[in-house]
Amino acid sequence: MTVPSTQSSDPMLTLAGEFPPATRDEWRELVAGVLRKAGRLPEDAAGPVEDLLATALAEGVTIAPLYTAEDASEPPGAPGLAPFVRGARPMGASPDGWDLRQRHTDPDPAATAEAVLGDLENGVTSLWLVLGEGALPVDSLPVVLEKVLLDLAPIALDAGPHTEEAARSLFALAGEREVPAGALSGTLGADPLGRLAAVDADTDVDAGLRLAAELATRCRREYPNLRAVTVDATAYHGAGADDAQELGCSLAAGVAYLRALTGAGLPVAEALSQLEFRYAATADQFATIAKLRAARGLWARVARECGDGGAPGPESAQLQHAVSSETMITARDPWVNMLRGTLACFAAGVGGANSVTVLPFDSALGLPDKFSRRIARNTQSLLISESHVARVIDPAGGSWYVEQLTTALSRRAWEVFTGIERSGGLLAALRDGSLAGTLAATWSKRERRLATRKEPILGVSEFPNPTEKLPTRAPDNRPASHGVLPRVRRAAAFEALRDRADAHTTETGRRPAVFLATLGSLASSSARAGFATNLFQAGGLQTPSGGGSPAEVAEAFTAAGTKIACLCGTDQSYADGAGELATALREAGAAKVLLAGKPGTVSGTDAIDGYVYAGCDAIEVLTGALDELGVNS
Repeated sequence: MTVPSTQSSDPMLTLAGEFPPATRDEWRELVAGVLRKAGRLPEDAAGPVEDLLATALAEGVTIAPLYTAEDASEPPGAPGLAPFVRGARPMGASPDGWDLRQRHTDPDPAATAEAVLGDLENGVTSLWLVLGEGALPVDSLPVVLEKVLLDLAPIALDAGPHTEEAARSLFALAGEREVPAGALSGTLGADPLGRLAAVDADTDVDAGLRLAAELATRCRREYPNLRAVTVDATAYHGAGADDAQELGCSLAAGVAYLRALTGAGLPVAEALSQLEFRYAATADQFATIAKLRAARGLWARVARECGDGGAPGPESAQLQHAVSSETMITARDPWVNMLRGTLACFAAGVGGANSVTVLPFDSALGLPDKFSRRIARNTQSLLISESHVARVIDPAGGSWYVEQLTTALSRRAWEVFTGIERSGGLLAALRDGSLAGTLAATWSKRERRLATRKEPILGVSEFPNPTEKLPTRAPDNRPASHGVLPRVRRAAAFEALRDRADAHTTETGRRPAVFLATLGSLASSSARAGFATNLFQAGGLQTPSGGGSPAEVAEAFTAAGTKIACLCGTDQSYADGAGELATALREAGAAKVLLAGKPGTVSGTDAIDGYVYAGCDAIEVLTGALDELGVNS
């Protein structure tokens, strides 16, 4: 039997047969024409035109506007083979997908036991149990895991200073139930460096390293599928680290643990097999995909350097647990967190994470309830079972953009890692404050992007819901972080302003307001009025409005009961009447008159106190408005 060829020598029968071949130079010429019309191409511009459209990331990585085969990186290898960039397993995730891991922090053992069973019966495949002060009591493991089949469900412990006690309790449970040693799996969660960084500045790291080595030795001897150590890179992500810094810190922590384990007598290969890495997954899907791919390649390089220099074996394939970022979760408009969690989960799955945790959408409000836990696990189940994301081996492989981003991120992360090592290692960098200073500088730059809304937060800094009624949740009583690194959240500054405005509303019965004085027709003023509404409502301010003659606007302003007005119109309407209207508002009692437009839009009047515009410091504007209105901080 002859199978007919799908190829044809007739160019009319090929997909692009009717089109002439396109070149990069032709693309550049077309782009240059568009930029000239937009006034964005200087006459003296030098270099490729795409440089004008490139985007610089915080990681020191630049994203080009176009990638072609000319940009192809070195082949990253095959899935399941070193350097494992394309995944730790030759066939990708199992047919059932990645390990779906749910986190539990409720201090009520009975409630957690019920929640755990509900999760396992509805798609969850492993459990992440947080134990200690404010979370599950360490001695509650027998109650929480009473009906859990330990030979089927991996257990990830997160017990901080109680790691040894929690590990012994898990070992005892397995022994009592006669669980085969090779069937007990998960991680004991020893991570003294992560605890020092994110939780407790008084952590005894030396004792923690000795315990990690003891647990790793026992795991290798008795429980071959149980890992002793967790490298929790979210400790650095949560302090404001960019992706390259998160990777670099994780490598430095991993190397510190390798030194402790090999120093206790474990061979390098066995020490490598005792580590699990935890990374933050964000709604920036391509960055997360590239980060996870880069992490595996970088760790394989570390394994090669620590071994005999040969090709790393399968034990050096980094075991990854991806968690949706706590930094990106908002307390305001928390429903949007479902979308953020979905994007983060998709990126983690496509990026090749072995285990994935989607934090419930209400995590910033307190203890998640039954509904939010259900949505979190079903987000993963949908991507696995309905979207079949896990059935494709390395979906991002071959994407010139993702491959280049992976390579660029790897180079930058290696620089961060080697810089930490040259300074004496991660422990020294944490103790002397140098890492805190570096991450603070990175976070300061991001805070500026957040404050100016160049990095928008949907539902918080952009398109806030001023009438939202937040769901109530039981408080999360875990103690506040006192690590050597701070804990940050992107929405914190805006949410603090909203809280301030809400407290004032509760106290006085009246929401603080900024009056929007419109000039010209409704159609002509709507663009800037909409912008101003969005801006001021992000700080919890009401935005009544009015238009017409200066006298009519002044009357509406008085009725609004505020001391701040913002003029909204077109440049032409400003030139025709902004000065007169501002004066009328002053006479009506306005203590501050702002104008929606860039500085210099209006001249010839001193009645304008300030300007609000795209790119202005929204936090500064909103703080000033609340101060002017006498809203207590």
